[in-house]
Amino acid sequence: MRISGLVSCVTPVFNGEKYIGAMLDSLLGQTYPYVEAIFVDDGSTDNTVRILESYREKFVERGYGYQIVRAPHRNASAAINRGLGLVVGEYLIWPDSDDILEPDSIKKRVDFLREHGEYRCVRSIMYYFDNEGHIAGAGERLGDLRKERIFFDIMEGITYVCCGCYMLKTEEFFAIYPERRIPEYPVGQNFQMLLPFMYQYKCPTIQERLYGVRVHKNSHSRRTRSQAEETQRYRNFEKLVDEIAGICGIRSLYEKRRIACWKLQRRRSLAQRHGKRLEMLKAGIGLFLYGRNRICRWMIKTAMHVFGLGMENEYEKNLQI
Repeated sequence: MRISGLVSCVTPVFNGEKYIGAMLDSLLGQTYPYVEAIFVDDGSTDNTVRILESYREKFVERGYGYQIVRAPHRNASAAINRGLGLVVGEYLIWPDSDDILEPDSIKKRVDFLREHGEYRCVRSIMYYFDNEGHIAGAGERLGDLRKERIFFDIMEGITYVCCGCYMLKTEEFFAIYPERRIPEYPVGQNFQMLLPFMYQYKCPTIQERLYGVRVHKNSHSRRTRSQAEETQRYRNFEKLVDEIAGICGIRSLYEKRRIACWKLQRRRSLAQRHGKRLEMLKAGIGLFLYGRNRICRWMIKTAMHVFGLGMENEYEKNLQI
């Protein structure tokens, strides 16, 4: 079932009692009249659910759909999957629970898609604010806002993945995910939501700041991680991107190598940050290999064997793509 004109807003939340009220108020303040709000509580142990329940009547009075789904604590992608099965709108957004939408945020994006039938998605840009309401410094890079093919720009961090800025048409989204389930990982959720869609469709940008990102030290993306946690996080992202490449059906040699280089660049950056010189060297050699002819690759592979770097087989396999 899909209701024409309805915007489905799916928001996962975990222990969000401090900020969820502002998010709820920003939804209630939208100028667009047809919204269903689906909040998925990911096993919160604070007053999140009580606050969500306290807003139910306000949403009913506003004429908005309102659902609260409770689930055991797992991760944001699992929580989103709980909400996707309930979506009946023509359009889909999934803002974070600690951010806010400007009053015209939904309306301007819907209006754009109605006026430009050749597009299946659209995005706006964001601004950053702190807990005192002051405008905070820059976060993600904007990139070239004129570009509409942004799959690799998102993956490589050239442009932003900021979830609340994007609006997708549900018919096309569920054609990609007919079981209404994105891949579940302890990282991501925005990569899963965006990358397969952006591989197929162009995404224009409304160059207005229609979404506010709250900057605070306890946010999941900004908290300090140990070296082991950070390394595991990088590995999870690599596995996730491999699965996404399969969903996209990527077969182009150029695209496969670009994904491989993205992994190597991240590995080199991580190794440099933690002073792992051998790992830096391995990643650097790998990046060199991808851009050279067969003779150069043979020479480097031989050197890896002679110096005992133990990675000849790995790169022999990668060079086949």
